[in-house]
Amino acid sequence: MAADIADSGVAADELRQFVERIERLEEEKAGIASDIKDVYAELKGRGFDTKAVRQIVRLRKQDHSERQEQEAVLELYMQALGMA
Repeated sequence: MAADIADSGVAADELRQFVERIERLEEEKAGIASDIKDVYAELKGRGFDTKAVRQIVRLRKQDHSERQEQEAVLELYMQALGMA
């Protein structure tokens, strides 16, 4: 397979295009991650608790029933440990 790619200019060009697409997407991802970091810094500067907001963002990604199940398990474990 590697020899086929090395011998075939078409396959090598196609591979190069995939790699370049991945590299561009990685650059975009880094830019977006930096933007998100800036928003959290602004949020913190305005007096909001960033840990709580991160948890809210994480929870909002979950399906409602999945979130309820996770909360029920957490409550059960906390009761078992005498924390509730």
